[in-house]
Amino acid sequence: MDSSPATGFDWRKYKADTLSGITVSLALVPEAVAFSFVAGVHPLVGLFAAIIVGFITSMFGGRPGMISAAAGSLAVVMMHLVMEHGVHYLFAAVILMGMFQIFIGAMKWGRFIRMVPSPVMLGFVNGLALIILMAQFTQFKDASGSWLAGDALYAMIGIIAATMAIIYILPRFTKAVPSALAAIILVSAVVMIFDIHAVTVGDRASVHGTIESLIFGDGLEGGFQGASWWGLLPADFFSFHTLWIILPYAIILTIVGTTESLLTMTLIDDITQTRGKGNKECIALGAANCTAGAFGTMGGCALIGQSMINVNSGGIGRLSGISAAVGLLTIVLIASPLIEDVPIGALVGLMFFVVIATFNWSSWNIMRGMTKTDAFIMVLVTALTVIFDLAVAVIAGVIVSALVFAWQHAQRVLLETSTVEKDGKTAKVYKVNGPLFFASAQNFLDMFDLKNDPECVIIDFQHSRVYDHTGVEAIDTLTKRYKALDKKIVLRHLSPECQELLSDAKDLVEVNVSEDPHYHVSLGK
Repeated sequence: MDSSPATGFDWRKYKADTLSGITVSLALVPEAVAFSFVAGVHPLVGLFAAIIVGFITSMFGGRPGMISAAAGSLAVVMMHLVMEHGVHYLFAAVILMGMFQIFIGAMKWGRFIRMVPSPVMLGFVNGLALIILMAQFTQFKDASGSWLAGDALYAMIGIIAATMAIIYILPRFTKAVPSALAAIILVSAVVMIFDIHAVTVGDRASVHGTIESLIFGDGLEGGFQGASWWGLLPADFFSFHTLWIILPYAIILTIVGTTESLLTMTLIDDITQTRGKGNKECIALGAANCTAGAFGTMGGCALIGQSMINVNSGGIGRLSGISAAVGLLTIVLIASPLIEDVPIGALVGLMFFVVIATFNWSSWNIMRGMTKTDAFIMVLVTALTVIFDLAVAVIAGVIVSALVFAWQHAQRVLLETSTVEKDGKTAKVYKVNGPLFFASAQNFLDMFDLKNDPECVIIDFQHSRVYDHTGVEAIDTLTKRYKALDKKIVLRHLSPECQELLSDAKDLVEVNVSEDPHYHVSLGK
């Protein structure tokens, strides 16, 4: 049987997807546990969130190869909700977040992510790389929370260096096995064989009990034994009181999670030279979070770090994400003693390599060719991503970009003047060039020489377009000023909709059906 891609089956592709998924599953364990600690919830809340969200989005999402799981960007928001109101309201907020995301996808609003300017995208990528980098330094602590020193520190540095070296060198000899997976296995084997004293995943989990003990109910607060999933939700779940508490958190979680997922999707699109389906991804992510919340987990969104690991390891199909979720479930249920022996340094080395791959190093060269404004926006988004969060950074970047765009186009309104004979009198003609909208309206009004103009003035909008109600009001204002000076004014080449919106100037429009343009005016509705 032909195994070429044309037949629909390529064993090499499925092999790459499966192996890269296993690699990702190993990296998800410490991340999920760490994000649970950040949110102030049980480690199982993060681990099972990674499994549920990862499986559903990989199976039904719009971006094969992208990894979704419990996320640090969401955990920071969740922490405040848990601290102020309790963990039960968290699960309700996750369900509401999922509903909002399904609504966003159903309304096809996911396509608006394409409107994010390039400098904002560059800042987002670089900011996330720095966040991933900064998060790894917290791993340089022992089980008691003290900073590593002496032999323990040297062992950590050596393990990190060895892991990064294997990841970098191995692909030069073979690509049969993902270098990240090989690095983790080899380094872990060396640490166990030579009994090197190093901080392991088990040391991290020991704060809340071993992974195995958590699963079977011997860990923190007796684990989840005997708990009803639906009982994890607040008793007054269907009430305005609960809605009032969770609504602001759910909105923030929706913005952060959806934005991070769609921007990560765009990044993976660029790397793989394919195009994901944003609206489909929003619906799948929403369904995943509704399911995750109903089962008492913290939900999640796309993870740029794990997605980069997956893609760089050859995982570009749905099977890679499914393998990651199944692999994580297997680790949690069966192989927890083995995963506890993996040194944290190996995972940190892997994430350091991800940072190097994620950071857009060419952006420094790109900045030289950028305008000062675009360079400022890129640096601003990077800084805000690190200082605050992704949602604040991207929204601020888009707003600044929009204001700059409006300002630049406001300067493009130009007037060309000439004189013609009309009804036996000399009339002055103003030909308007450029867009007329809220940012350019004042410049437009200031360009007319009302006092020195003749008694008849013609304003021609053939090479202009009125974009919003502010532009319409500017035309009305101008006609009032000419009328106050007892001067006649004629308006030409305005669209029918614009003519209808005029009040004082409506009777001054010279209608020419064959030449008048047809466009709509934005009314902010």
